[in-house]
Amino acid sequence: LSYPPFGTAFVLASIMLWSRDGLSAMSGTLPHFLQEPDDAYIVKSNPIKLRCRARPALQIFFKCNGEWVHQNQHTSLEHTELGTGLKIREVMINVSRQQVEDFHGPEDYWCLCVAWSHLGTSKSRKATVRIAYLRKNFEQEPQGMEVPINGMIVLHCRPPEGVPAAEVEWLKNEELVSSLEDINIDTRADHNLIINEARLSDSGNYTCLASNIVARRRSATATVIVFVNGGWSSWTDWSECNVRCGRGIQKRTRTCTNPAPLNGGAFCEGMSVQKSTCTSPCPVDGGWAEWTMWSVCSSECERQRTRECTDPEPKHGGRLCDGAALDTDNCTGDLCIQETEIFCFNPPPDMESSNDVALYSGLAAGLVTVVVLVIAVTLYRRNQSEYGVDVIDSSALTGGFQSFSFKSARQGNPLLMNSSMQPDLTVSRTYTGPICFPDSMEKELIPEPALFDPLPDLKVKVHSSFMVSLGVSERAEYHAKAPSQTFPRGVVQEIGGGGGTLRGRGKSQLAPVQPVLVSSMMTGKRPLRTSGVFGHGGGRLVVPNAGVSLLVPHGAIEEDTTWELYMSITQQDSSALSDEGQEILLSPEVTYGPPGLTFSCPVALTVAHCADVSSEDWNIKLKRQTQDNSWEEVMTVEEESTSCYCLLDTQCCHLLVERPGCYALVGEALTQAAGKRLRLAAFGNMEPNFLNYSIRVYCVDDTPHAFQEVVSVERGRGGRLLEEPKTLLFRANSFSLQVSIQDIPQFLWSIKPFTTCQEFSFSQVWCSSQSPLQCAFSLERYSPAANQLSCKISVRQVKGHEQILQVYTTIAEVRPTHRTPNCSPGATALTAHCSGYCTITSQTGSRAFKIPLSIHQRICATFDTANAKGKDWQLLAQKLHIDRNLGYFARQTSPSAVILSLWEAQHQERGDLDTLASALEEIGKVQSKHSTSADTLDRISKTIPSSDSTMNRSSEELDANHT
Repeated sequence: LSYPPFGTAFVLASIMLWSRDGLSAMSGTLPHFLQEPDDAYIVKSNPIKLRCRARPALQIFFKCNGEWVHQNQHTSLEHTELGTGLKIREVMINVSRQQVEDFHGPEDYWCLCVAWSHLGTSKSRKATVRIAYLRKNFEQEPQGMEVPINGMIVLHCRPPEGVPAAEVEWLKNEELVSSLEDINIDTRADHNLIINEARLSDSGNYTCLASNIVARRRSATATVIVFVNGGWSSWTDWSECNVRCGRGIQKRTRTCTNPAPLNGGAFCEGMSVQKSTCTSPCPVDGGWAEWTMWSVCSSECERQRTRECTDPEPKHGGRLCDGAALDTDNCTGDLCIQETEIFCFNPPPDMESSNDVALYSGLAAGLVTVVVLVIAVTLYRRNQSEYGVDVIDSSALTGGFQSFSFKSARQGNPLLMNSSMQPDLTVSRTYTGPICFPDSMEKELIPEPALFDPLPDLKVKVHSSFMVSLGVSERAEYHAKAPSQTFPRGVVQEIGGGGGTLRGRGKSQLAPVQPVLVSSMMTGKRPLRTSGVFGHGGGRLVVPNAGVSLLVPHGAIEEDTTWELYMSITQQDSSALSDEGQEILLSPEVTYGPPGLTFSCPVALTVAHCADVSSEDWNIKLKRQTQDNSWEEVMTVEEESTSCYCLLDTQCCHLLVERPGCYALVGEALTQAAGKRLRLAAFGNMEPNFLNYSIRVYCVDDTPHAFQEVVSVERGRGGRLLEEPKTLLFRANSFSLQVSIQDIPQFLWSIKPFTTCQEFSFSQVWCSSQSPLQCAFSLERYSPAANQLSCKISVRQVKGHEQILQVYTTIAEVRPTHRTPNCSPGATALTAHCSGYCTITSQTGSRAFKIPLSIHQRICATFDTANAKGKDWQLLAQKLHIDRNLGYFARQTSPSAVILSLWEAQHQERGDLDTLASALEEIGKVQSKHSTSADTLDRISKTIPSSDSTMNRSSEELDANHT
């Protein structure tokens, strides 16, 4: 036996003492360990206890690393087991951190127990003692990921090195993830987190948590986004045809809600709206067929005949025939032979006298009716002569009657001619009846040569409002050109009708003064073109007074690179219309270049249009001219496209395009309810004889470019604007446009007979985008002392809308004046009534934008970053009311930057940054649960300068922010 170093005598004495007390009970038994020492870890500087217990044992000692532990370091306990009477001995020792660190053996620090009995010794298992620790850095941290729904999520985690080895747990949004509670989650494979089928609820922030007896370590948070790609719902049923009679449209829709795209999922591809033409059968009223032959005379001396309501039969809700289907008559002339007897019917005297009274009463009533009718017609013709309408037009009578009223008071406009001298309009009059009454006996009137004189070319300077300064630069030729015969769907031109009238109108007996079509191709006129040099800072290019501009965003052009961009408006006849003849031009043809230029992001092109977009009666398309001068369709405005974006406002169309070229908006009227806006303007000037005064009325498309052509023409003629231009909605119902002059002072002025009403055919007005329409009225004053002129000019579409131009002016010799318009550097000259030619056509750098660059960058950085709720730029687009065709923005590198560029183009005139700040504030409230994002939006919204505060800033800062 190997004995401890503290002496054999001690061991033998212990054995003898023990043998005397318990030899009889312990014969033939070796020590049996009831508790062996366990492996232990020293945490920080705290010593650990090793414990050993055996029975029957004379003595127990510890041996560590092959050496006996001194007796003084042992703590022994001894007690007797009640059932067997055997003594149980328990021994403990302490092991310090210093002891472990000082040991430098080939293996870990270890200890075991040795127990003695009279038969021998027993050894326990080895227990290792190690110093516990846990490193700080993970060997592998989980990474964030985006996973489609039902996909597999695998998050890898390798904990830091440590003794003992760290155990790994997973936290989701700071809550413990348990694989026992969710069978879809597995956390047992090499510390990795595996989610077999991702659900929306699995989106969140995941953290790997490693811990042992020493410390606990957290990994970096990994954001997992489970996204859902959008899917189309089923198509709805086709809607009812939008017209009750004739050709119309019906549509059906579907939504991207099956499922809806979530958390940045892809948008549905394809169209959300389908349209189809439809034809609703018109009601057919019933008509009586011919009477049948009389039946044989019956025994009651009566015969009968019948008729049926079959010529035609009532269909589609038409009215039934009026009247009786059965007719009965006495077949013997009041003599009836019945049973060989003759019966004669003689009326009694009182009945005969009553019939005479009824006859005379009817004759008297008819005579009174004729007299009243003659008096009414006489009074009506006398009343019409008071208003200067001395022409009777039978075609106007067939066009129907329409009520209109004149206001009893009118505010003066200081920018019009002598507007301070108010007419006497204290009495409000309402007229019901046709505007024009041509005389059927009048021969066709040849227009005056003055209406067809060549119009002068000129340079226009229009000052604030609509005062036109006069001045002639060159002479130019104007050619009267018959417009192309373009009609909307369902409208057929009447063949053989007179005067260019359309279906539904008889031949007019009026031979109107032929209106003049002012051609836009004036000899020597330069095309409208502007250019500017742009660099990395971007800028804005403007065609003055034309409603056309180009916004180049910051960063669209590469750094250290400059380009000379140009933009022009085509003045020639349009070739963008299809050969079918159903399309009309709704905007000017705008070209920007140079060709081959590439931008890193889309540019915003703004073009004015004249379509009435308040209803869905238009099919509006964007077309682009190809290299072979043909035209291709880029997109339909209502359809979704990923190559181009179109935002159609009431008066302008904002396009996001990426390729230079020539673009135009064309439209096809789907129903007769489709309409386009016309701008009406009246100009006047004294003729050289100082007795005649000429009033010219123009009807042009309601776009700034079209109106500026009229202003140019009138400047050369010496005309003055008599009334603020007004807008008339012209429908595609095939009816013509009538212009008439009324309420001329009869004792001061006269107008040549049969010229009070003039008429434009439907095709002239509907296709007038390239050539302004003009008609003239020549008034002659009886005395040079008559220097006041007041009248009304009515412009109306037959069976359509009407507009009144009130003329009230003082006749005087006016000398031309020349003024230079006052244009600020920040003016964009894009308003519909821009009244001056501005020399500033381009702006570069920060002053071209409403949103300061620093704020623009912060907004993009905030909304382009993914979070647990997906791409926040979608919410930005929604709050800025740009919530259609979001798939176009999804394919952009920075969707927020493109959305802000579109907002800049849409608000280039007003520049109301308060609306943008309010939108950001609302988004911050929506995302209040995510405090970081909400705080960022709140700070951005507060840094956006308000419209009031910028008024007090320095001019340099105002140019920079341009608010």
